[in-house]
Amino acid sequence: MSGKTITIIILTALLTIFLIDNNDSVSFDFILWKDVQLSKLAVIGICILIGFTLGFLAGRPRKTYSSYNDEVERSQAMEQKSTLSDEDRDYIS
Repeated sequence: MSGKTITIIILTALLTIFLIDNNDSVSFDFILWKDVQLSKLAVIGICILIGFTLGFLAGRPRKTYSSYNDEVERSQAMEQKSTLSDEDRDYIS
């Protein structure tokens, strides 16, 4: 196993122990809800899931498209065409 896998297993085990230890009922008051009794386990678990989801969405690499890249590729293609001899062009086509 790699170090990354072992670290993930240890963090998951610690998180599980933390969640199991905090299973008391608490008063939860959010914007539209009025004083709902929830387990600490549920509140912490929901917050962790929301945090992981937002972190994943914010941290994932994005595909970027640029017209500059297209122009560079076109100019490189034109340079490659100009280095071919007429005989080579006839052979390719």
